[in-house]
Amino acid sequence: MVLQRDEKIKIWGWATAGEDITVIFNKKKYFTKTAGDGVWSVTLSPTKAGGPHTMQFIGKNTVVLNDILVGDVWVCAGQSNMVHQMRLHSVRYAEDVAKANNIQIRQFFVENTTNLTTPQNDVSKGEWKTATPDNIADFSAVAYFFAKKLYEDNGVPIGIINASWGGTPIESWISENGFKAFPAELELISKNKDTTYIASKRPAANTNTPPEEDKGITEQWYTAKYSPKGWRTIAVPGYWEDQGVRDLDGVVWYRREIEIPQSFDINNAKVFMGRIVDADEVYINGSKIGNTTYMYPQRRYQIQQGVLKHGKNLFVVRVTNNSGKGGFVPDKPYQLIAGNDTLDLTGYWHYKVGKVNTPFGRPAGNGINLQNQPTALYNSMIAPFINYKIKGLLWYQGESNTGKPEDYTKLQTALIQDWRSKWNKELPFLFVQLPGYMDYSYLPSESQWAKFREAQAKTLSIPKTGMAVAIDLGEWNDIHPDRKKEVGERLALTVQKVAYGKDNVTSPFYKSASIEGNKIIVSFNNAAKGLNTSDGEAPAEFAIAGADKKFVWAKATIEGSEIILWNDQISNPKYVRYAWADNPVNPNLINTQGLPAAPFRTDD
Repeated sequence: MVLQRDEKIKIWGWATAGEDITVIFNKKKYFTKTAGDGVWSVTLSPTKAGGPHTMQFIGKNTVVLNDILVGDVWVCAGQSNMVHQMRLHSVRYAEDVAKANNIQIRQFFVENTTNLTTPQNDVSKGEWKTATPDNIADFSAVAYFFAKKLYEDNGVPIGIINASWGGTPIESWISENGFKAFPAELELISKNKDTTYIASKRPAANTNTPPEEDKGITEQWYTAKYSPKGWRTIAVPGYWEDQGVRDLDGVVWYRREIEIPQSFDINNAKVFMGRIVDADEVYINGSKIGNTTYMYPQRRYQIQQGVLKHGKNLFVVRVTNNSGKGGFVPDKPYQLIAGNDTLDLTGYWHYKVGKVNTPFGRPAGNGINLQNQPTALYNSMIAPFINYKIKGLLWYQGESNTGKPEDYTKLQTALIQDWRSKWNKELPFLFVQLPGYMDYSYLPSESQWAKFREAQAKTLSIPKTGMAVAIDLGEWNDIHPDRKKEVGERLALTVQKVAYGKDNVTSPFYKSASIEGNKIIVSFNNAAKGLNTSDGEAPAEFAIAGADKKFVWAKATIEGSEIILWNDQISNPKYVRYAWADNPVNPNLINTQGLPAAPFRTDD
């Protein structure tokens, strides 16, 4: 456990009504009597950072909590990029995982549960875990690197309350009171409190049709004894809808023989199967060596000893796709690895369809995802902690709201105000601006994701907020980019300024623009020592336009903390954009501290 330093700490619990309770902490005793509803509480005096301490509770029975630290506690919330555990990034951060051994950094992971009716006052389970070898794989990567950097800089224990759930919208995390300015959401919240209505929206299995059969399972296509017939050629990576298979949702099996040389260490190998849409099961020589049930994690499976052999080996992958394109995501690693030896698994495989999903075989009803409903996660995953003193809030969310960027500034403002009112304090609120994602744009164009990043940045007008710029950290084919360390460390750098009052330099932000002839001169904040580029080339991703707002790429030079922009086709420039795309190709503008400039536009 980690308690917030230098604050009066509320400690509460449950006992028999009227039961006398004594709490002993840091050589002080606190006395109270349990109220009629069975709840008791005491308020501890402020304590300086340190520990470990012991806390003793004495009533009809005695409970002792050991190994309590006092430091800074941060609630880290959002969707999957805040969830993503160190184990999912253990290849890139193998050294960090191997060296993680700091009992001064601790995480409490909040179980994913929902409640559509009432804010809860407790969680059903959970425990504080230290950032040590046995636990580090379960730590949020972003939160861990944030805490690690903060501990290195400040030298006080760091507690992480990780309340995050993949794929969830911001509306799930706001309380009912937070929606006062949102009548449509309030109406939905009221409707969702009707359990009969919710039951009617839950999908029910269609029992009028027999279950669909996967021939690959019944005929054991993954075994060597199976004699393949009717298999077709297909490229890996790639999607089957792009290779002659139209609109197929169901199960497709992939098969290939891989020749393993005598020099390859077959007893200490792992297989990387990139990313697969949606689910997969991987078999080698008839043995199942791993599976993943949804599309986002990278497939990295350790191969058990005795499975591989020198010579020919049968690799079979069962791919399940429920909607959209199915198959293997391009530009990911597809390899068999042992030590420094690597065998490439890309190229032509053979495929055969094992099962086709038909509309009448799918679940009936409109369906409802409880975790995506307004208040659902506030009630169950945030409300239990509002009496727990914290230092501040970290937020990495937005991918599920990019479809409506025009709403997000108002929603994130509501979230900030709502959570601050619940903790009854103007808590520092730090958030991550979404990185680049999806196809690269080689011409100036409109962009939903760029508008969304702009909506995020607008909440910086709220006091004691800060934004970690991540535009340079994205991957075109992965909504969960691997580079989590930079995100956590940029959050830590920003929080030093916002929460601790240090004079840290953060990312450059647009300050102003002036026009001189056919040139636009752009000035930036956080660039007092000048600007630079990450690759030593001229600044890229700047576009300018005249009054017609038809943007063209600009030539750019750096002069101190300013960028000079022009294009010979534009004699009277009026507007400028930087990194205005879903996934800008080369957003290379940085300050001398190496931090990336935030995307912006002046034409709104």
